[in-house]
Amino acid sequence: MTNIKVIIPAFNEADSITQVISKIPDTVSEIIVVSNSSTDDTIKNAKSAGATVLSENRKGYGYACLCGMDYVAKQSKRPDIIVFIDGDYSDYPEELDKLVVPIIEKDIDFVIGARVKRLREEGSMTPQQVFGNWLATFLMKLLFRATFTDLGPFRAIKYDKLLTLEMEDKTYGWTVEMQLKALKRKLTYVEVPVRYKKRIGVSKVSGTVKGSIFAGVKILGWIFKYSIK
Repeated sequence: MTNIKVIIPAFNEADSITQVISKIPDTVSEIIVVSNSSTDDTIKNAKSAGATVLSENRKGYGYACLCGMDYVAKQSKRPDIIVFIDGDYSDYPEELDKLVVPIIEKDIDFVIGARVKRLREEGSMTPQQVFGNWLATFLMKLLFRATFTDLGPFRAIKYDKLLTLEMEDKTYGWTVEMQLKALKRKLTYVEVPVRYKKRIGVSKVSGTVKGSIFAGVKILGWIFKYSIK
């Protein structure tokens, strides 16, 4: 049986985290929620829902993901697949099986859940998110001949391949760093169309001007960094 673990970075997602956890398929061996300096009941609610809960007090999406990876690395039994999903309930966790099927059945290394327009709830992505995704994936196509259409946070990857990426981004550049390094290391990858809905609560990134600007700068920085390597 394939050993699948899920890592959920979460900053003040008390109102949504229980729903995310409850919808994750039973095929998953462990759900790991990383509270990223949450000040609400995220930790309490995640524990009540049956997740393993970690705390990462350094603020940043990448910090939370790296904390989850460090926890997994210390376990005696290595997982086969790691799935990343946000804690805001904008994705449909029950679609996790769609992401891992290409890895299990076709030996693909890396799968992105693509938030295609026809499956997105109206208003679920801000205009800056839509534009940012288009620009980033356009540049990756132009510079690296990539076929990505999205930087979606719902993604699955073989654990051993994830380790080869040597992930390092601590904040907004985590998703694009993973995709760029997958390209550089010639990992096989596909996108799987997934549904997407309005998140519960307000986004800490796209929901603020500051967050949107910082995210955009970080994403473009990673792309241009790798274009000259």
